[in-house]
Amino acid sequence: MDDANHRMTLMCYNDTHGYGWRHVDLFLHDAEGRELNWVHWQVTEDGPDAADRITAVAEPGLRRTSEWRHGVSAAGMDYWSADAMWVAS
Repeated sequence: MDDANHRMTLMCYNDTHGYGWRHVDLFLHDAEGRELNWVHWQVTEDGPDAADRITAVAEPGLRRTSEWRHGVSAAGMDYWSADAMWVAS
């Protein structure tokens, strides 16, 4: 598998509908944009600031490499996405 052509994306959300499951997702995509894998971890707050704080604890070798991009889902839920990469220790 050629990791050079893979892209990682962080996503975080606003619990607009009160489901109580706040989390950050990390997606791995291939060069064509197909999802290869994903993992998530819980956060205690909504939004990008909380995602940055918990990611530094949960995955200290993972760095966000772009600004957070805001979007709104068809159901009216705020979400944010950002590019990410692993850094050498």
